[in-house]
Amino acid sequence: MKTFDELLENYAQVAVEVGVNLQKGQILVLQAPVEAKELVRKIVRRAYEKGAKYVHVELNDEQLTYIKFTYAPEEAFTFYPMWRAKGFEEMAAEGAAFLQIYSPNPDLLKDVDPKRYATAAKTAGTALKAYKSYLMEDKAPWSLISAPTESWAKKVFPDLPVEKAIDLFWGKIFSISRVNTDDPIAAWKTHNEQLHRKVAELNEKQYKQLIYTAPGTNLTIELPENHRWNGGFSLTPTGIPFNPNIPTEEVFTMPHREGVNGVVRSTKPLNYGGNLIENFSFTFKNGKVVDFAAEKGYETLKHLLDTDEGARYLGEVALVPHDSPISNSNILFYNTLYDENASCHLALGEAYPTCLTGGEKMSKEELKAAGANDSLIHEDFMIGSAELNIDGITKDGKREAIFRNGNWA
Repeated sequence: MKTFDELLENYAQVAVEVGVNLQKGQILVLQAPVEAKELVRKIVRRAYEKGAKYVHVELNDEQLTYIKFTYAPEEAFTFYPMWRAKGFEEMAAEGAAFLQIYSPNPDLLKDVDPKRYATAAKTAGTALKAYKSYLMEDKAPWSLISAPTESWAKKVFPDLPVEKAIDLFWGKIFSISRVNTDDPIAAWKTHNEQLHRKVAELNEKQYKQLIYTAPGTNLTIELPENHRWNGGFSLTPTGIPFNPNIPTEEVFTMPHREGVNGVVRSTKPLNYGGNLIENFSFTFKNGKVVDFAAEKGYETLKHLLDTDEGARYLGEVALVPHDSPISNSNILFYNTLYDENASCHLALGEAYPTCLTGGEKMSKEELKAAGANDSLIHEDFMIGSAELNIDGITKDGKREAIFRNGNWA
């Protein structure tokens, strides 16, 4: 049985060699919470051992974030240091890899005016738009992983002492991320191949529409002509594979911006900027959210939808079977990286250009004409359950079962 230190080494290896697939002479940009310092050190060492030219590390502390959103003046949320935005853009242009340890506290800003976070998010989104385009178009390798923090562990396992909660949490992460296998790299190769087989099947079908039915959901989504499903590893323009999400269980594409109609209900809470949005629903007409409701976090959701025009349109549709490792853990993680890979989901906002054939080479105007949405945000929300059915409508009008009772038909 592997020790915790050995498993953490394996996790660092997976992050570097599967997540961003770091190449010799490449720059690595690593963002992480201060509580993940042990993992950060192992990742940095592994990166240099793989031949990294330079590793840039940014540590963040949730208490500093809380202090800022509680005590800073309003103008603090309309300011973003452009030297940082330009630096990230320059590193992306040079082919740097970007790795983030994503471990948000779901309750961090629950007592803070949600308008403050919405303003800060819009400011940052505007400043980082050029940098993020490199990631959305797969021009720079990037990956998200997670590590348990004290606040997050207490939220997920509220009945356990903190130390036991964190230990249990690490065990779940190692298992879900395939780190506790005999050969994690080989396990990821096999998993990626399985996802790519499903991607190939869906790309061959080229469904015209998807029809979703479940309690509270009756939604029709039109897919653009020449849409492309993705899943598992992605490829940079030079053909280097990388896994944007560790873990991942999804296959995804883009909906047509103006082709979404009906009602959809969430099945898991959404952690948005330290606030939880719970039991919410959207009504779509010609692609746009024309009505919405939420039992908790209504104002937060309203500010999210008001970010820009594109925030009220969908940018992603993703399929995840209910019978999958994260879902079968029966744990609500309050973290989109995990919860979206336990459930079929949709995303408000920006569409991935890679979900159109040749999309990464298209201009913004060409993408919009093809049906892609543009926005400062890309926010996933979960709609999957054991009661979800999805049908596909072929180009000749035939209706085929894709999901039944939450799983592949």
